[in-house]
Amino acid sequence: MKIKLDELVCEANAVCTGLAPEVFELDDDDRLQVVLPEPPAEMLDRVRHAVRSCPKAALSLEDE
Repeated sequence: MKIKLDELVCEANAVCTGLAPEVFELDDDDRLQVVLPEPPAEMLDRVRHAVRSCPKAALSLEDE
């Protein structure tokens, strides 16, 4: 699975960073960064929860 971020939609609410801080972080300009775009299988449940919890639906997952 690969995480996709729509930067035009993202408001950097940081919900995802709280749910999966190893995968998502805010940079110094308060922009969301996906630091682990292809998370390992053991993290996928948390990543899916973070993607579903995005208040702006700026995150998605795609199969490779």
